[in-house]
Amino acid sequence: MTSSHRFFPLALVLCTCFAGSAMAQDKPAAESSVPEAISSDLSSRDIAIQSNFTGARLVVFGTVEHSKQDASESGIYDIAVVVRGPDKTLVTRRKERTFGIWINRTTATFNNIPGFYGVLSTRPLDEIAKPTTLNGLGIGFESLNLIPAGETKKLPEHKEFRDALVRVKKREGVYLEENVGVVFISPSLFRATLKLPASVPVGDYKTTVYLFRDGKLLGLNSSELRIHKVGFERFVYALAFDQPLIYGILAVLAAVASGLIASMVFKKD
Repeated sequence: MTSSHRFFPLALVLCTCFAGSAMAQDKPAAESSVPEAISSDLSSRDIAIQSNFTGARLVVFGTVEHSKQDASESGIYDIAVVVRGPDKTLVTRRKERTFGIWINRTTATFNNIPGFYGVLSTRPLDEIAKPTTLNGLGIGFESLNLIPAGETKKLPEHKEFRDALVRVKKREGVYLEENVGVVFISPSLFRATLKLPASVPVGDYKTTVYLFRDGKLLGLNSSELRIHKVGFERFVYALAFDQPLIYGILAVLAAVASGLIASMVFKKD
């Protein structure tokens, strides 16, 4: 066998080794192309309200799977957390001065409005995504379908009533917005803390966590939350809503009994 024939098998072996090494180097790159996903959960999925209830603290936490961040401060991802409570019918009224007296004249009724609405994010919403994207996902107060009953679309003349509704609910502490309410505690782990006031309405809640990158939605994850009354408070609440007539009669009897007892105690000789 000539020297050139002996060299050919050796060259073939070297080419095979280099090809294997190149494939091994390409493997991490292929793994890094795996799309990100988000997983989340709540510190509690059941909150009980008793007579001494003064509010609660709800922690939303989770992880960005296949995160591309090197550190928690990288800022590659944005997260928005939306907590929405039971829908209700709300009425806003505008007072007008008539003959020197301020009375309620004009009203607007809003159906299917969340009794509680909280949105927390890593930074201001307008810096995370376009308004059309946020509104389509139901993120932020501007996305709420605040249309008075009987109307088919938002009208400029109804803005005063919509703003008043949001303003009152914010003052009551049941409409919340925190632009830096979500923080990364590692390249992939994040946490958000939401304070629920003592006036938080009972019912079923839905918590949705959205993951963004460069203004685009990468994924979302939802969790259910239940807030309910227990003990004597639950009995009174159920009676008031399920048997309003009986509740009203008992309330009147209780008031009469209290008045009689007070008159007997403070009766003068």
